[in-house]
Amino acid sequence: MVRSFDLILIGVMTAMAVVTYTIKHRAELKLEEVHRIEREIKLERDTIDLLRADWALQTQPNRLHRLLNVYQNELALVPTEPTQLALPRELPMAKAQLPQPETTIEDLIAGADSEVAAAIRGVNAAKATPAKPKNQVPKIPVPLKRGTAPVDVISTGSVRR
Repeated sequence: MVRSFDLILIGVMTAMAVVTYTIKHRAELKLEEVHRIEREIKLERDTIDLLRADWALQTQPNRLHRLLNVYQNELALVPTEPTQLALPRELPMAKAQLPQPETTIEDLIAGADSEVAAAIRGVNAAKATPAKPKNQVPKIPVPLKRGTAPVDVISTGSVRR
């Protein structure tokens, strides 16, 4: 004959087995999530390494010199003169030290200042002038053709996600 105490113990054992299985299952899910995050971190580190290598290739002095020679007419770069460098005390004053304007934004909106009122009249006059015909398309500038030889022949890889 099965006693009621035995039934209670069987119920407690079953409940403990269910709780133990649930805890084990949650721990496995967390472990999978940790492994997924570690894979993502490794991918990001690999991407950073690849970008650093690409940056090193792009900023090689001999490559930049070659590009400078090709685009010299458009860039018109010249060496920096020593007189172009400024000391901190030679820079203009900070924004916080600038004097405050005499007119307020409310005066500007109301048009109390004569210059502002004249500007508003000019804007209204510009709005009143007839618009250009719609069929007249503005000319879009097109870049000039360069030499036939490729300037930059460095091929770099990429990380696919």
